[in-house]
Amino acid sequence: MYWEKSGPENTAATIEAAVKTARERGIDYVVVASNSGATALKLAGKAPKLVCVTYAHGFGQPGGVSLLPENRSALEQQSVAILSTTHVLSGAERGLSRKFGGIYPVEVIAASLRMLGQGVKVCVEIAVMALDAGFIPYGKPVIAVAGTGNGADTAVIIRPAHAAAILDTFIAEIICKPAGQS
Repeated sequence: MYWEKSGPENTAATIEAAVKTARERGIDYVVVASNSGATALKLAGKAPKLVCVTYAHGFGQPGGVSLLPENRSALEQQSVAILSTTHVLSGAERGLSRKFGGIYPVEVIAASLRMLGQGVKVCVEIAVMALDAGFIPYGKPVIAVAGTGNGADTAVIIRPAHAAAILDTFIAEIICKPAGQS
């Protein structure tokens, strides 16, 4: 399924496609990128096991937190696992490239994945992050949901590998994504 353009207007349809696919394929875990928690709240209660991956603390500004406190509380009440940690496809390498110039291997992986769309890159990233944190099982396919900016416009079936073996990650299927850019 392809959306005409990227953006949050695709969120409801992306969530619907992800949940439908999870049910049809017997996939228990859905991992969603949700900075403020709003997109995760739209998925809460629809997926058997939901993991919300947010920005690391200090991502936007030193000491800052992107997950809104009221959304955190609502997600916790619905037993949604919440992961706030360093992005696996940027993190420390981005700090080095900013400081010293140039580009590093993990940034090349991220740029290559963006050729399929920002959402696909984020889906890989959050699935690996959730696996490394022990929130999802190793070797099992999960559905990852992400977007381009706000909301969700991309969903994939993915079998992530740990960051230490990231090139063993396998995207089994793209459920939906933007065909064009906004």
